[in-house]
Amino acid sequence: MPQAPEAFSRRILVAVCGLSPQILTETLYALAVAGQPRFIPTEIHLLTTGEGAHRARLMLLHAETGRFHRLCRDYALPDIAFDEAHIHVIAGRDGCPLDDIRSPEENESLADGITARIRAFTQDANAALHVSMAGGRKTMGYYAGYALSLFGREQDRLSHVLVTQDYEGNPDFFYPTPRSEIIYTRDNRPLDAAHAEVTLAEIPFIRLRDGLPARLLGGQAGFAETIDLAHRASQPPELRLRPVTRELIANGIGLNLSPNLFAFYLWMVRRGVLEGQSSKKPDAKNRYAYAAEFLACYETVVGVWRDTEKTDEALRDGMKPGFFEEKISRVNAELKDTLGERLAQPFCIVNRGRRGQADYGVSLSPDQIVIE
Repeated sequence: MPQAPEAFSRRILVAVCGLSPQILTETLYALAVAGQPRFIPTEIHLLTTGEGAHRARLMLLHAETGRFHRLCRDYALPDIAFDEAHIHVIAGRDGCPLDDIRSPEENESLADGITARIRAFTQDANAALHVSMAGGRKTMGYYAGYALSLFGREQDRLSHVLVTQDYEGNPDFFYPTPRSEIIYTRDNRPLDAAHAEVTLAEIPFIRLRDGLPARLLGGQAGFAETIDLAHRASQPPELRLRPVTRELIANGIGLNLSPNLFAFYLWMVRRGVLEGQSSKKPDAKNRYAYAAEFLACYETVVGVWRDTEKTDEALRDGMKPGFFEEKISRVNAELKDTLGERLAQPFCIVNRGRRGQADYGVSLSPDQIVIE
């Protein structure tokens, strides 16, 4: 059974907000006070704009009137790490804090900033992440939800906070108080904060993490590139092979293989897909034929005048099972490392045969392959 989010030693609440920091206290109340089972964060992080950070510091963290401190006292919550260092201001391309999201460039910076934070939090296997997408502009919530879909694990959750009508959006309401407290609506009608109801709507999301390549999980790409790769994985497979440059292009994403690996892949594609031959593991009957076919492909890649002595020596007694298996393993590893598990799948060399009938090759049709 997977470990429940509330059982993790590190429990992170991430909220996005604009000009209404009440979102954070409302979400914290719903999780840590009203929730069943309760999810009490060990730390909180707020992703916001420059003006949003200013308001959060004054309205949530002020030493005397900060509503975060008051909520923790009112409901005897354990220590939760949340101070000014946990308020993260999204910066623009020039490094300056964003005060609003008005241009395409600012929107791109927002996407990259939110994605980078959520990606970083999900790298800790001992942490459970709860992301609230209720605050800020709609684009902020969208990016937070999509980032969690890209990088979230089994223990991570996504939610939107729901507040009783009249209390929702009221600048004086932060959470249902344990004692009667009168606040006023914009038309000066009195309300008792103790009577408000705050709940969370947990939002299901598709977890795409296992299909992403290691470099994206490691933070070497922005939001747009990550989304583009996830999109390509949903498209019909298309393979292009360029022997002159040893480039393999899978759904528009290229990778260069060593001459040995590219030649082996080219040989398997030609033999198994374009020529329709079955490819068992090498044995006494086929090992010399395999070696001759592979070397012919190898010469088309490196050129007939290049030094092939080392490869010739390895195949002097024909192609052995170890050579065959090692090349398959290395080619597949490079495909998965560059493309990710999901996108790489149709391009990997696999056993396509029925049970007891080995047939190694690429599961593509001839019309999905172009050799330039």
